[in-house]
Amino acid sequence: MHTQNTRSASPRRRRLFVVAAAAAAAIVLVAAIAVALSQRGGTDAAPSPSATTDGFERPADWSPHRPSVHLTPEKDWMNDPQKPFLLDGVWHYYYLYNADYPDGNGTAWYHATSTDLVHWKDEGVAIDKYTNGLGDIWTGTAVVDEKGTAGFGEGAVIALVTQQVDGVQRQSLFVSRDGGFRFESFDGNPVMENPGVADWRDPRVFWDDAAGRWVMALAEHDRIGFYTSPDLRHWTYSSDFVATDLGVLECPDLFPMAVDGDPDDVRWVLVAGANGAAEGMTTGTAYWVGEWDGERFTADGPGHQWLDHGSDYYAAVTWDDPRLEEHDRLSSRYGIGWMNNWAYAGRFPTDDWHGGSDSLVRKITLSDDEGRATLHSVPAPELDSLEGEAENLDDARLGDGEAVDVTVPASGAYRLRLDAASRAGELRVKVLTGDGSFATVGYDFEARSVFVARDADAVSDTMPEAYREVRTAAVEPADGRIELDIVVDAASIEVFAGGGRAALTMATFGKAGERGLRLEGAREQVAVTGASLTPLRVAPVEREH
Repeated sequence: MHTQNTRSASPRRRRLFVVAAAAAAAIVLVAAIAVALSQRGGTDAAPSPSATTDGFERPADWSPHRPSVHLTPEKDWMNDPQKPFLLDGVWHYYYLYNADYPDGNGTAWYHATSTDLVHWKDEGVAIDKYTNGLGDIWTGTAVVDEKGTAGFGEGAVIALVTQQVDGVQRQSLFVSRDGGFRFESFDGNPVMENPGVADWRDPRVFWDDAAGRWVMALAEHDRIGFYTSPDLRHWTYSSDFVATDLGVLECPDLFPMAVDGDPDDVRWVLVAGANGAAEGMTTGTAYWVGEWDGERFTADGPGHQWLDHGSDYYAAVTWDDPRLEEHDRLSSRYGIGWMNNWAYAGRFPTDDWHGGSDSLVRKITLSDDEGRATLHSVPAPELDSLEGEAENLDDARLGDGEAVDVTVPASGAYRLRLDAASRAGELRVKVLTGDGSFATVGYDFEARSVFVARDADAVSDTMPEAYREVRTAAVEPADGRIELDIVVDAASIEVFAGGGRAALTMATFGKAGERGLRLEGAREQVAVTGASLTPLRVAPVEREH
């Protein structure tokens, strides 16, 4: 049996003490604490900056699961993100939204705007459901038609979306004459009639400058179909890319990226929402790297990779910044995903809204990992604007069962960065969620894998089995060490391991007002160095009411 001792932090550096299982070690620990406290001149620690600085306190009227730094609707239901576009310095972003949940079906496009991809303004419904006789509004793409190819004038905002009625999925065109705030249905809808297949949805559209035409990637059950168009109205089939053992594909994406930023090594990446059950995964975002010749995508070889290995990163979209030079646009992209899973999508314990939240906006790069081009993900640098003063944590050596407790910021949102090393031990970072419940982020040095688990969080007993499954990703240590970057919010944890070589995302729920953080060692000793805890300011969505 072992005990634990937590000591409050000073504003700049938090002192951590490891408590051993053996009684002799406990005696040494007590003596060490006594010396340290005498050196500080007392036991009263100064308050953490996260508790005293404006912007770090959660609004008193927020529900306990409302995130501090993740986008959520004020009420009702949200799901799939839609690729943002930039117009006059403002990002326009949409997500699927059901105002009638849980009593009515169907989704509309809900609109949010931002200038920094961190602070969002609620703009209301942009495309209504059930208005043109073709059903509700599903996933698609909004683009700025700079050349006026669709016939609505240069700079018109055009949305290509899937509509479904009586089980038939079709593609429709909507046009906005006010810069993306409200859309009208095109009189000639649908612009693509269903050819007789059940799953035929989620058009992802981009302008192919080399060919001088539009390209569409469309999810067609176990394949992605490619189409071209001169005007966004008339589409011609080009080819398809077949992917087996991944269930029904959804939400495709296709884009070029420079490997390690090298403009002479540009590859194309094909992305799709997929089901990884056949390989021990859950639903998530799969991708292939290869070549695009304007008509056909050819993967480098057999097999796919996963953009995120957690349970809750689905329907992801990526985009670049058109203000940048071409080299920089090819070197990195933004990405965002829906932080939920259809295995339990309606079971989250939120009352004022439903459907989970969006992930953080991420920076995505393409790197050569031992001869294979691989996407890396880290939080977008824009998140830095929410960071307060980092509190450095003392280095610690955690033996089997030894632990360190860390006080968390008042906002409930923070970023923990650390390096860890061990021969064959395991580091466990427990996000304490109240009443003894917790979620765990860890790295297993013997298995050489990072993992996330929430089988012991506050709601796991009421959730389906899929919620309790541990998710892992293989990441080799670098020089014997693993780097972890962990972002925690009121109802989520996002983990980036090995400098972004793996990302794992999970929603997790606890009790109101009862939060904490604990670092533990298991099996063999784990050395934790360079650790810091950074509070994140609350970034509430701006709403008119």
